[in-house]
Parts: sequence; structure tokens; C-alpha cells
Amino acid sequence: ISGAAVETALGSYPGFHTTTPPGRGAMYGAYTPAYVPQGVPAHTVVLSNGETEHVDPPAQTAPLEPAGVDNGTTSAGATASDTVRIPLGHLLGGRSGDKGGNANVGLWARDDAAWTWARDMLTSAALTALLPEAEGLRVTRAVLPNLRSLNFVIEGLLGEGVAYNARFDPQAKGVAEWVRSRYVDVPRHLVEAPETPKELA
Repeated sequence: ISGAAVETALGSYPGFHTTTPPGRGAMYGAYTPAYVPQGVPAHTVVLSNGETEHVDPPAQTAPLEPAGVDNGTTSAGATASDTVRIPLGHLLGGRSGDKGGNANVGLWARDDAAWTWARDMLTSAALTALLPEAEGLRVTRAVLPNLRSLNFVIEGLLGEGVAYNARFDPQAKGVAEWVRSRYVDVPRHLVEAPETPKELA
């Protein structure tokens, strides 16, 4: 079908060209993340001597609890003179990727002060404000204090997944850097270097 369309265009429009020739049809698959009972997949371990052993699934596990309780708060009282507007990436590192049609965005702070600010200010709603394309989508936040990090899951951002190709970045690898490029108001003391004591100058 694509070949006939391109050939028709080539014979009809002067100067028409394509960057690549039409390709053959290919299989299309959509991946949807979901939970399955532990007994469904086969649990097998391969020993050093090449033998394999079947491992029975655990008879009792902790119940799956809903995640995403967002305890972030937006502090009031800061004035324009107390803050500076800079890219979020000046304070936070980031990494992102895909899980089916959902995007995972991890952000972490380099020190305790920046972590405290990020934990309190970067709520699910705040992330949605930084990413207009996430408007209307469910955004779940997980707080990981021992890593000074936050993880956000943006459900449906990638449509039906990589094969669906809903975005220019179908695996969401650039979403974290897109978040880090956004300008935010940050307390001035987090970005200004402390003065060097005179005796050390």
C-alpha cells in the first residue's frame, strides 16, 4: 500500500521525494504492564553443574499496597528576593524510561538541603505543571529518602508503548532531561556558594 502511494506521488508532484523508501509491513505489538500470580511463570534456577531445579512460589506474601501517597507540601511565604529562577537540573539529577505505555521519571538530589526542598515542593501536581503533556494523566509519586530521590510514574504518556510510537521519544529516555530543563523558583541559599572565610582566602 505504501509503495503504491509513494509511486503515485513521485509520478504526480514535481520535486517530490522521501527520505527513505517504503518498507515492508511488519508485526505490531503493544505491551501493557500488569500483575500476574506468582505461580503463573515458571521459577527455575540453573546450578553451576548445569542442573536445573524448580522453585515453588512462596505460599504467603505481603499484600500489594497502593503506592503514590503524595506527602509533598508547597511552602508559603517565600518572596521573589528569596528565590532565583533556574533550570531544575541545576539541583537535581534525573533518569527516565518506559514501562509499556507508562513513563518512569526518577529525580535525585546531591545534598540534604536540595533533597528537603525537592521532597516538599516537587509534588505530582508540580511535575504535571512542568510537563504540560502530562495534563489529565495519572501521576504517581514514590518518595525514596535513603536515596534522596523521587520517582514519578506518568501513566499513558507513551500511548500503547514503544511500538505505538505516540511520541518522538517513544521510550521516554529524554523525559527526565526535559523536566530538568524546566525553570523553577529555587531558594537562593541552595544555589549561592557560601562565602570563603577570610582566614582561608
